[in-house]
Amino acid sequence: MPEHEKLNYVELPARDLEATKAFFSSVFGWAFVDYGPQYTAFSNQGLDGGFFQSDLMSDSQNGAALLVFYSNDLEQTLRKVSQAGGTVIKPIFAFPGGRRFHFREPSGNEFAVWSEPLE
Repeated sequence: MPEHEKLNYVELPARDLEATKAFFSSVFGWAFVDYGPQYTAFSNQGLDGGFFQSDLMSDSQNGAALLVFYSNDLEQTLRKVSQAGGTVIKPIFAFPGGRRFHFREPSGNEFAVWSEPLE
């Protein structure tokens, strides 16, 4: 159930809705509901949202928000991203509090994945 005054939904552009859906289904196990030919939605992924048909893309270098996944096994998630057609744009690096990498999904949107620091 949505919570009062909490983030609830995010919408992102996608040049290729079918490739974006296939990527997130393969890597993260997402399921989608299509609302016409130019919009698809996902839910129960920590934050609900959708992708709309657009030639634009979300890129943190242009001021877009960066959505960050969590992984218990960062290297395994990186392999899954690469195998599913994602492009790693920042390899695994350490930051205060953990490690992470950045990638682009097939429509060009930038995301990151983080994990706890190595012990």
